[in-house]
Amino acid sequence: MTASKVYFSDLRTSFKENIFIKLNRLLDEAAMDDAVAERSLVAIKLHFGEKGNSAFIRPNFLRTIVDRVEGLGANPFLTDANTLYAGTRGNSVSHLHTAVSNGFAYSVVKAPVIIADGIRGASFKTVKIDQAFIQTAYIARDIAEADGLISVAHFKGHELTGFGGTIKNLGMGCASRKGKMAQHSDVSPKVKKKKCVGCGDCVRHCAGKAISLKEKKASIDPEKCVGCGECILICPNGAIDVSWNADITLMQKKMTEYTLAVLKGKEKNSFFINFLTNISPACDCCGHSDAPIVHDVGIVASKDPVAIDQASADLVNQQTGAAASCLKEGLKPGEDKFRAVYPKVDWTIQLDHGENIGLGSRKYELITI
Repeated sequence: MTASKVYFSDLRTSFKENIFIKLNRLLDEAAMDDAVAERSLVAIKLHFGEKGNSAFIRPNFLRTIVDRVEGLGANPFLTDANTLYAGTRGNSVSHLHTAVSNGFAYSVVKAPVIIADGIRGASFKTVKIDQAFIQTAYIARDIAEADGLISVAHFKGHELTGFGGTIKNLGMGCASRKGKMAQHSDVSPKVKKKKCVGCGDCVRHCAGKAISLKEKKASIDPEKCVGCGECILICPNGAIDVSWNADITLMQKKMTEYTLAVLKGKEKNSFFINFLTNISPACDCCGHSDAPIVHDVGIVASKDPVAIDQASADLVNQQTGAAASCLKEGLKPGEDKFRAVYPKVDWTIQLDHGENIGLGSRKYELITI
């Protein structure tokens, strides 16, 4: 397999070239413009950050990308899909409030923010890929129906995948609630009987009529459950939760196959950017941001989703670990920072599987601008 090109910019600037001009130069070198068609609807997929989180990408970087896409005659919009868990991004109303609170207002980013899977995450498009673990994927409809896709991912640690980069931003982030459920669990949600008060809200909202009240407690029939996960969001007492799949290997492979589904039909109109800044040990889905595990590294761009994540992980691991962070080992340059934080998680699984299914290549040529 031939090496894919990954373009890298550090964060050094001068009075002649600020970071936004440098970002544009990076996108010039990486030929992002080739992926943007005139008059097309372009989904710029990012993570708006949970309320209380501060590690997400700064909105003015997204404004730079929006301006560039608009300058090419296309119509960009910022987007994400609702979360499976019931946080501040579990439905489109609170998700939009959170996005605006974190700075992604139209006056700042000059683009509409569209939550791609509907008000409660039930709007999706089925995409057949017939892979080993996912045969049909459930992709957030507005992302699936966009003409082009630009992934702008904050590269950081993650408790289930070791790190979260382009593959996670697309595979998990572009899935509807039903798609997220398919990746996280092979069974229906579970009811925490001690928390359930028998209010019946979940029964009234269950599209599959899989929930009933038995002895004043909610009960889910796994034969009728369609796996949409809406009951998790609906429950006012937090009594319904995902039956989290303990098989991290399976979860990573499913996520990678979902990335393949997200990009299906958009292969020539997709582009990937990773920001290696504020590299927190956990996901931006957390309502807080722990101290970064290394200093800010830079920005990478590529047309290969596997290569860009491999290069990003390598760049992070080449750094000296931050002594003031949660890192207790793996501090030396070249040591694996992500395995140091999550010793039981092998982050290479997503990259190996991506290469095996033709998503991209782990071999890359790093081109520094």
